[in-house]
Amino acid sequence: MTDPLAGKRVLVLGLARQGTALAKWLVDIGAHVTISDLRTEDELADALADLDGLPIQYVLGDHPMHLLTRTDLVCLSGGVPLDIPIVKEARKRGIPLSNDAQLFMERCPCHVIGITGSAGKTTTTALVGKMCEEAGMLPWVGGNIGNPLISDLAYIKPNDIAVMELSSFQLEIMTASPHIAAILNITPNHLDRHKTMEAYIEAKARILDNQIAGDVAVLNRDEPNAYNLRSRAEHELSFFSATVPVEVGAWLVGEKVVCRRIFTEPMETVCEVSEIPLRGSHNVLNVLAACAIAGSAGVPIDAMRQAIINFKAVPHRLEVVRDWMGIRFVNDSIATAPERVIAALEAFQGESIVLLLGGRDKNLPWDELIELAVRQCHAIIGFGEIGRMIVEKAAAERARQEATTRIEQTSTLEEAVWQAARLANEGDVVLLSPGGTSYDAYKDFAERGDAFRKLVSRL
Repeated sequence: MTDPLAGKRVLVLGLARQGTALAKWLVDIGAHVTISDLRTEDELADALADLDGLPIQYVLGDHPMHLLTRTDLVCLSGGVPLDIPIVKEARKRGIPLSNDAQLFMERCPCHVIGITGSAGKTTTTALVGKMCEEAGMLPWVGGNIGNPLISDLAYIKPNDIAVMELSSFQLEIMTASPHIAAILNITPNHLDRHKTMEAYIEAKARILDNQIAGDVAVLNRDEPNAYNLRSRAEHELSFFSATVPVEVGAWLVGEKVVCRRIFTEPMETVCEVSEIPLRGSHNVLNVLAACAIAGSAGVPIDAMRQAIINFKAVPHRLEVVRDWMGIRFVNDSIATAPERVIAALEAFQGESIVLLLGGRDKNLPWDELIELAVRQCHAIIGFGEIGRMIVEKAAAERARQEATTRIEQTSTLEEAVWQAARLANEGDVVLLSPGGTSYDAYKDFAERGDAFRKLVSRL
């Protein structure tokens, strides 16, 4: 069947991972594709090579307004903000906006699970995929994590299931909702993009707005911003909690993870908390979320349990990369907000830590993290764009606490790793949990985490 976009003129803004996958799909379905990116041809060499030979027009280094002439649709990669001139002009002219996730959900033949949150969504998405697989389903796992699912659309069958991680950047323009929509938490993040917490919450909440009868919203009972959206969910509700029982969903009874998939079923034990192979209380919440989500999709309890006990940490998320000279090096490059660093420190409570903080700031509050880090860490090393800010805050907090924490500043992550190796003692944990984005030095958190692995391997 011919796609409605066949023969249409589509402008793709941003040649990132999502933009590249979307451009390929658009060409496949017969759309006329133009790609515009502010970066130069040299900066985009790898992405352009990936699209070599396809009938695509490119406008690089600028977003000129003439691109909107006779354009039927403008598609945004995740990193493209809504307040740039060409997007504002497209809206003014009434040209519709979309993205890879929206186009995928409009066409996906199977049920879709969508998972969003300020933290934990990648681990939860991956775990839900494993639970579905253990249940004998064929899950297609992707979205903001890994592979954009638009690339797999031609292969997905009606009896399969799609498990998507969705970011606030994607959701803020979307008018489609998944059959099961999960909001794990909404805590300060990406305020450099969304400007206010209210706008950030609104972007996340859009995942619920277009659900229909029979759809399910899964919310965090313990996190106020997520829980307060229950009135916005117009259909079935499920919850997860580490503190209180819930009618439908997953929660803790003592040291047991329990789940009730639907209201008419009894509560069943999934596993013991001690059987969860991931460190930290935040990962217990991720497991509870995954159980509530998978339960809403009909996954049996036994399949949940098998997926949990066999689950391996997703790369760049408290990933142990090496034990060297009695020192453990841990890659938590995904921690691009202070709150995520706090969760990482709590996972290593009672251990001596050399903490690597740095990158680029997102206009987020740092005081709580710095207070905890000075109290808990053997040493703090600030690096990158915000290295000086971190060192100044940590020094002031050290004086206030009358602590003995070592505080150092380096320009780069490479220098921070060498300094950490000098400062760490046998039995210490060197923890890369930066709190800032990677964009001052790397294209994304994964490239930064890969660099950390390589640096540590050279010690």
